[in-house]
Amino acid sequence: MSRQNYTFTSESVSEGHPDKVCDRISDAILDAFLAEDPLARVACETFATTNRVVIGGEVGLTDQDKLAEYMASIPDIARACIKDIGYEQDKFHHETVEITNLLHEQSAHIAQGVTGQQGDEGAGDQGIMFGYATDETDALMPAPIQFSHAILRRLAEVRKDGTEPRLGPDAKSQLSVRYEGGKPVGVTSIVLSTQHLDETMTSADVRALVEPYIRETLPEGWISDDTEWWVNPTGKFVIGGPDGDAGLTGRKIIVDTYGGAAPHGGGAFSGKDPTKVDRSAAYVARYLAKNVVAAGMAERCTVQLSYAIGVAKPLSIYVDTHQTGQIEARAIEAAIPKVIDLTPRGIRTHLDLNKPIYSRTAAYGHFGRAPEADGGFSWERTDLAEALKKEV
Repeated sequence: MSRQNYTFTSESVSEGHPDKVCDRISDAILDAFLAEDPLARVACETFATTNRVVIGGEVGLTDQDKLAEYMASIPDIARACIKDIGYEQDKFHHETVEITNLLHEQSAHIAQGVTGQQGDEGAGDQGIMFGYATDETDALMPAPIQFSHAILRRLAEVRKDGTEPRLGPDAKSQLSVRYEGGKPVGVTSIVLSTQHLDETMTSADVRALVEPYIRETLPEGWISDDTEWWVNPTGKFVIGGPDGDAGLTGRKIIVDTYGGAAPHGGGAFSGKDPTKVDRSAAYVARYLAKNVVAAGMAERCTVQLSYAIGVAKPLSIYVDTHQTGQIEARAIEAAIPKVIDLTPRGIRTHLDLNKPIYSRTAAYGHFGRAPEADGGFSWERTDLAEALKKEV
């Protein structure tokens, strides 16, 4: 029997966090290539430090002769990301930052793996990918990570619209959520560290500024007199972003997924095109887990998929309903391949992933977001629920 009464903690980081700046640039470059060539293959990594951004990785195009032409726009893409995030610091400014582009042509040996040896497009790498869903929030996400994201999104909104001009882009949040009977009922501690542009502000000043937004974001009754507040606990936080700490693509994979409430296969998402199962199979695993819960088959569900490089079909499908299932897990495992093609091509087709929809995923989580009209967050749809119910 799983525990019913406990406290669980998850953290989030803002779009101005150094690692998230890098994720955003990598995904913006991916979007730019997909906008020009929906079959582009991109594995893009970004490193950022004081007034310096370095971009590396590999790119494969349908017409490889156009690579040099596409490359010319890379610095402008990076600067646009930095500007939109809001960095105009002396030592990290979108206009003056030095940008080095080291992207190169995709390895022929990696390309042959994706082309596949089995008569269909193969997985771009070996690996295991996990998806998770729980009915404890409307988005079918774990509450600690969902509301940690929500706090930072709200603070970014009021910073960017001019309501709170003293806030800076760099921020981190952390919530410890108390569960009773397996359901979230309150917050035992709130941690928030946010960059501020007014050097005279104290920790108490920052708390006074952000507390109303935190209270409006969390469910009513979750904050009590016993809730501990830790706002900018070290004091001033004026130097932020890559000037304060180096950033790198793919270093916030737990923030990107379920906040530690579910397993992570190990692969990062940002900067990778959807032939990379690190990304696309993790998205479809979330899609499957969410549809299992949406169909009423379980209150919680974990789905694991595994792949081998160059091989189209998944090697294994594993389902765990954490003792909350109305249907046997093995019956769900048997039903899944009957209602969806889990080859890399099948995933991309079903979720319509060959689109420039990835920059928006780079901060505030890849999961728990509303599906969008242009195909963004298509893996958050629950349109497979009826087919799964019928199959089992």
